[in-house]
Amino acid sequence: MNRWVGFLSLLLLNVAGAEEVRIGEVRPPVDLSTSRLALEYRDAAQRIIDAALSSHEAYKKLEQLCDDIGHRLSGSPQLDAAIAWALESMKRDGLENVRAEPVMVPKWVRGKESATMIRPREMPMPMLGLGGSVATPPEGISAEVVSVRDEAELDALGERARGKIILFDNPMPAYTPEGGTHYGTTVRFRGRGASLAAEKGAVACLVRSVTARSLQTPHTGAMRYKDDVPRIPAAAITIEDASMISRLQARGIPVEVRLSMEAKSHEPVPSANVVAEFRGTEKPDEIVLISGHLDSWDAGTGAHDDGGGCVQAMEAASLLRRLNLRPRRTIRVVLWTNEENGLAGGKQYLKDHESELSKHVAAIESDGGSFAPRGYTVECKDEQRQNSAIAQMREILELVSSIGPMKVDAGGSGADIGPMKPFGVLLMGHNVEPSIYFDYHHTHADTLDKVNPKELAQNVAVMATVAFVLADMPGRFGE
Repeated sequence: MNRWVGFLSLLLLNVAGAEEVRIGEVRPPVDLSTSRLALEYRDAAQRIIDAALSSHEAYKKLEQLCDDIGHRLSGSPQLDAAIAWALESMKRDGLENVRAEPVMVPKWVRGKESATMIRPREMPMPMLGLGGSVATPPEGISAEVVSVRDEAELDALGERARGKIILFDNPMPAYTPEGGTHYGTTVRFRGRGASLAAEKGAVACLVRSVTARSLQTPHTGAMRYKDDVPRIPAAAITIEDASMISRLQARGIPVEVRLSMEAKSHEPVPSANVVAEFRGTEKPDEIVLISGHLDSWDAGTGAHDDGGGCVQAMEAASLLRRLNLRPRRTIRVVLWTNEENGLAGGKQYLKDHESELSKHVAAIESDGGSFAPRGYTVECKDEQRQNSAIAQMREILELVSSIGPMKVDAGGSGADIGPMKPFGVLLMGHNVEPSIYFDYHHTHADTLDKVNPKELAQNVAVMATVAFVLADMPGRFGE
């Protein structure tokens, strides 16, 4: 058994039940082993949790990011403003080596857009063009819509797809603890539906929004074109309108839609990853990375996706500094640029820091919203190190078990940190309660009012505790 695992297994919490924690409330100490190291981390964890849950700093930061700056699409003035804000905020909080690391990012501008059903009756349809889509002609595209559920139904259309607008009406099943969100399978039509339709001669593509619940809310997201297929406009419509079109078609009633989009892709423009550090005392060249992505779609203000993830990382490091809990190793905050439509920030970080990747003890990304924290997923190229890290994390998370149930499993971590996996870095996804995330994902509804301040503070407490222990533990994490 790993020496750290065996030692720590003698140490950590055994909390019988979790109480509701409110911002401003200081919890009584929890019962722990009397081992010296356990007492050391028990006290530190208690201080971190109490400080995080009694602070409003994370929510204040998220308020500034979302309400003052707004959406942060790659290449937009708003993203530039967010980068400047993050730099100033972390400098003001006293973090070290605060800097912007240059990245070239794609620039896609939505422009004016609309969708209208013109037959069998005229009705405007809520829609959002998919990121990266081409425009329609200035007069728009008017054509009959043919609804299909999947690739097999599209193939069965044959020549009947030519000249039509293809609608992919593929429902996303409701979330269940056993089945998960089903996002990974349903999102495929958003990503490649336009090229699938164009191969059949379609003139445009509509996609049922990737969500299980809707109040006439369209969900945007990135799409991509195949190089050898004509590029046709692509947009998301609501699940209500997608279902209606499919019902009309099933009854033999033709549906015609007029789609108008001004979308345009420009040449790449300068942006930046924002980086700051809380330097270690004994091994400052070893790094525990905590992160979220600063860019967002241009619908809503990116409160859950991923303003909250950025604020969690920023405030976790700042909180440790305020508590003077400086660990042996360095905690590095990275706010990624261009996660949503290119991953340029993660790719550039790999190029800029390849020589020090062997010194990255762990890389953590929070990109699932700021709902109640629920644990971590862990992945590593080295399966033995992955399994060792999972065992250690199960023990470390006992320190925050009073906040709620925590789980650790092998699994995907985060899109921005993913490029580091081939280099042997231990990657971790900061997980939250997932059941309603896709109600807001990539929509106009992803705004600050959807974020619970207590849950945001809980995420800060968990991330700060985990980052501190990983950066301070005697042996290297996963070994």
